[in-house]
Amino acid sequence: MRHFAARRASAAAAAAAGRSDEDTALPAMRVLSMMSGAQAQEMRVLEREYEMVLDANCRAYALYLRRILEAGEASTLSSPPHPPELVFGVGADEDDRGGDEDAPDKDESASSQNSFRYNPMWAETEEELGDLYPRRQGSVKQGRRDLMRPPSLYPQRVPPHLIVQQHSPPTNRGIPVARLRAEHSPSPAAPSDDSMEESSSDLGAGKEEKRAAASPPSSSKPRPHADDALLLLSPDPASSPSPVPAPAPETEETPQPVATPKDFVCPITSQVFDDPVTLETGQTYERRAIQEWLDRGNATCPITRQRLHGAHLPKTNYVLKRLIAAWRDQHHPSSSPAATPTPARTTMDADSPAPPFKTSSSSPSPDTSASAPSPTSVIAQATLETAVGELRAAVSCLCTSEDLPESEKAVLKIERLWREAGAEQPVLAALARPAVINGFVEILFNSVSAQVLQVAVFLLAELASRDDAVVQTLTRVDSDVDCLVALFKKGLVEAVVLICLLSPTPEQLVEMDMAEALVSTIRRGDEDPLRMCIKPKAASVILLSQVLSEEGGGGTDRDRDRDSSTAPVPRSALLSERFIRSVAASLGAEQVLDERLAAMRILLRCIWEDGHCRSSIAERSASSLGAVLDAFHAVGDADKLDIVRFLYELLKLKRRSAAERVLRAIKDGGSFSMMHTLLVYLQSAPPEHSPVVAGLLLQLDLLVEPRKLSMYREEAVDCLIQCLKNSDFPRSQLLAAETIMCLPGRFSSSGRPLARSTLLKLARVKERHRPSQDLSAAVRADAGEDEMEEEKAASEWERKTAYALVSHEFGLVFEALSECLKSKNAELFATSLVGATWLVYMLSLLPDTGVLGAARVCLLRQFVVVLRSAKHGSDRVLAMVALRSFMNDREGMHDITSYIKDVLKTLRELKKSSGLAFEMLKLLSDGQESSVDMWNHKEINFVDCSSNGEVTSIVYLKNHIFSGHSDGTLKVWEGSENILRLVHETQEHTKAITSLSVLHSEEKLYSGSLDRTIRVWQFRDGVLRCVEIHDTRDPVQNLAVANAMAYFVPQGAGVKVLSWNGSFKLLNPSKYVRSMALVHGKLFCGCNDSSIQEIDLASGTLCVIQSGNKRILGKANPIYSLQVHDGLLYTGSTPSMDGASVKVWNCANYNLVGSMPSSMEARSLVVSADLIYLGSRNGAVEIWSREKLTRIGTLQAGGPSCRVQCMAVDGDGDVLVVGTSDGRIQAWGLT
Repeated sequence: MRHFAARRASAAAAAAAGRSDEDTALPAMRVLSMMSGAQAQEMRVLEREYEMVLDANCRAYALYLRRILEAGEASTLSSPPHPPELVFGVGADEDDRGGDEDAPDKDESASSQNSFRYNPMWAETEEELGDLYPRRQGSVKQGRRDLMRPPSLYPQRVPPHLIVQQHSPPTNRGIPVARLRAEHSPSPAAPSDDSMEESSSDLGAGKEEKRAAASPPSSSKPRPHADDALLLLSPDPASSPSPVPAPAPETEETPQPVATPKDFVCPITSQVFDDPVTLETGQTYERRAIQEWLDRGNATCPITRQRLHGAHLPKTNYVLKRLIAAWRDQHHPSSSPAATPTPARTTMDADSPAPPFKTSSSSPSPDTSASAPSPTSVIAQATLETAVGELRAAVSCLCTSEDLPESEKAVLKIERLWREAGAEQPVLAALARPAVINGFVEILFNSVSAQVLQVAVFLLAELASRDDAVVQTLTRVDSDVDCLVALFKKGLVEAVVLICLLSPTPEQLVEMDMAEALVSTIRRGDEDPLRMCIKPKAASVILLSQVLSEEGGGGTDRDRDRDSSTAPVPRSALLSERFIRSVAASLGAEQVLDERLAAMRILLRCIWEDGHCRSSIAERSASSLGAVLDAFHAVGDADKLDIVRFLYELLKLKRRSAAERVLRAIKDGGSFSMMHTLLVYLQSAPPEHSPVVAGLLLQLDLLVEPRKLSMYREEAVDCLIQCLKNSDFPRSQLLAAETIMCLPGRFSSSGRPLARSTLLKLARVKERHRPSQDLSAAVRADAGEDEMEEEKAASEWERKTAYALVSHEFGLVFEALSECLKSKNAELFATSLVGATWLVYMLSLLPDTGVLGAARVCLLRQFVVVLRSAKHGSDRVLAMVALRSFMNDREGMHDITSYIKDVLKTLRELKKSSGLAFEMLKLLSDGQESSVDMWNHKEINFVDCSSNGEVTSIVYLKNHIFSGHSDGTLKVWEGSENILRLVHETQEHTKAITSLSVLHSEEKLYSGSLDRTIRVWQFRDGVLRCVEIHDTRDPVQNLAVANAMAYFVPQGAGVKVLSWNGSFKLLNPSKYVRSMALVHGKLFCGCNDSSIQEIDLASGTLCVIQSGNKRILGKANPIYSLQVHDGLLYTGSTPSMDGASVKVWNCANYNLVGSMPSSMEARSLVVSADLIYLGSRNGAVEIWSREKLTRIGTLQAGGPSCRVQCMAVDGDGDVLVVGTSDGRIQAWGLT
């Protein structure tokens, strides 16, 4: 072996003849590229001989191993066979058998053999492959088998180091340094992708330098000695080529093939592409080779090892094919792709940089062209050598000088030389050594000059982007990273680039606590005076994204409620307009893909923090969405999901026109069809990601007029339904239900879906439910023309989405929603209820889809169950809206009547706050007014107060019942849950209480008594207190109270007016008043002669509603009871000549509206929203329909001998309280 090493060294020394004695650190590859024809020929012969010797030794040792294996255990008992002796030379019969006249053929054979390296990927033996190809005559040496193979149809194994160097789509949050190194530093010493051998003698010098740079330094990090530094910086003499190689004779020169661009060569076959195919991983292969690879059962990319999702290969890459054709026409005009395949570059051609001289195309002899350098290349080479010499002196000064100013000058000089030399390999090799890196770090620790610090950071960043050893040197000591962080926080923004290249983990970034500095750098914009490999803003965006992702725990939209005081980034900083504008500009970054992804994640986090910034982000990101969409094809699944989430969140805009503009930007942007891309991604996405992808795809498909058939719409809707049905993935179920709830396209300014609020508004809820400010702002009564257009567009979009969902597979979505309504997950139930209610409501607005019956079968019973037993009132309101939609259909109305009892009970409760419930009650009770089941009353409770005499008056105040008794007792009862539970009682009147009146504006109770006093009461904290007493001078028979005075019926004629200052006034003195009512400044009087008058208290005028009459025989017909309700006056008396005991009058024009032909004497009367209750003298209470004045039923409150003295209903009209002459108080409720 030493023999061949010596010959190789002599060849290299001959190539270096004529150079100056100046030592330079040029790699061995430069030497090989500058050899003359004769020197290259000798080097090739040496290589062939080395291979032959290596083959001979391998065969000898293979036989030796075979003998040992055949001997088996016998070899352990006897002496084992001796190993063969090493072969250091070849025999004359093998070395000289071809003769000198065959030298060109041998050279050609060797060149061909080097060009067509055959390394099969699968396990065919060499003998089997040898039979497939003919042997080339005259070019094969006797004694060894050599095949001249055409372009192989079989993929060849790719060396492991090439697979490692291929960067797969990034799945991490950080930026891969290798990618930056590949973009910014085409280093000649780095192995090329076209190289098919992992080790080569041409790369020896480069690997030695790499090992020297990566060697770990001592732990104390002392300054290196001057001699040691110079020794480190001294180049290898063998690697210093001659600037101008000596020309060789033309007869010994062989033609040098034109180097084939590596992008034109298939990595499997090592041949120029004939039918190139670009896979989804971004790698390009020969169609026949990759098809053979797939046919053998492989499902991954040969280079990146990523799984291939497509079942068929894509179309031919015609762009690359045309480029190859143009290149062939330029360099090989006489060859054709089919006849003469272009050989791949050898290791030396691929790894070595372009030669420092150009070949002359006009010269007929390639040997003369290769050996004659141009003047330009000679000058460039001399300039580079001068720069390297100056650089070596500056580096020596940096590493050895104890004077800080001198070291700072050396740093500035190194930066100047770096820019002038263009980052050539000799410069990079000189600066990437650990001693030099430590010198730069010491400058960062000690220097106070802003310029020097910027330059030092710039140089370290440039070196780190090109050499992993630099990164290892910087990260080996924690104090070096801490120094960079401290400098960055103090305002040295260039330091963030170097921190980014060091690729710290998200946990380390959070510990560094530099979020505010990152935000400040992003807000500064794209300032980069040093023109670094990465702009400081881009590096800050990438690092801030990692900080936010670590602090957010993955960024789920359910874990966003965090304490802003402990967040690493202040919420106000994230939501500032300047910050959002700067980050949005990074979405269109062209050079660094990770900057686009990081900017997208930051904006997504801003939306999650405060949805009000969504419209601003959508407006500023519209022009950059194309770059984000293009990134979708080059990233992993996690990044794809983030992109889909970002696009989906951008669509939650308040204005429909703005949302459609974003949709069009997504659909028309990017280099590929986004709808097709989403469809492919949807088919392979996990269940937890599918609903969001399906929702975005469906909206893109509905952007145009819906077609009858669309594979995008069918796949999206089918995915949503399957996710709803898949109970094994509850998270996926919930996301699918939320997606359906968002499809109506109505959102608040913060991005909150308004589907629930809109449906509650349809129920005309008089909110007990909290009013939605977003909803009131979204739909305003005074909306202008723009708002009307927006509402029209929103309604049209709502119809499109609803039709797409309900028309799929004949309403299959209703079956899925029905299963979700049975779920015990409260969140899934509430979300599914909104989606189901919305779809059922939209069925009443859409043309006949033929699925109303399917919706009724799947959901009607579920809605009835929700209406009857839901815990939240809003859920019952939503079920009521859905049932009202079913009532538009005759069959639906019939089905609902089968649940009439369950429905009516809840509707009566909801009618207190919902106009829709009142409307449904009317529809359900149409033709059933006389049905006892429709207006069924049940006795809730009763109390016996016979010890206090008769119950003379009952009123409601503040959910309490107040009763007056004939012995002067006033009692307070519970009026809500524990109805008729005694709360308080007092007896301050000395005689019977005849009337109670309530002044609701002051929450005061007034009682009139036969003891000639009116008492004023206040009820607070469960105690009733008398606060005022007024003397009336007459017994009080009936009482009505206004703000400043009281009106009461004395024992004589007329109505007395008592002012609180003690003055009296008499009204209507000619009539004996039996009952009266005070409403809106008008006093209505019912008299003993059956006359009815209205007195205007402001003007004192009196109007007659019904004139009185006297019977010739018998008593008069008094008006026992009188009440005003909704502009109508109800009067009760004994049955008149026409048989009516109750008459209804219009208070505006005094016309008779109707009458109630009851045979009983209406001693008392009370009116609710739907019913009229009449109390008789025989203990019965009749129930009449207020709307149609028809009798419904009768309640028996006492025996035949007791009178119904007084009645009252609660504010909702659901509870009736009755007081009788035998001292009983009863409470009846609607069931």
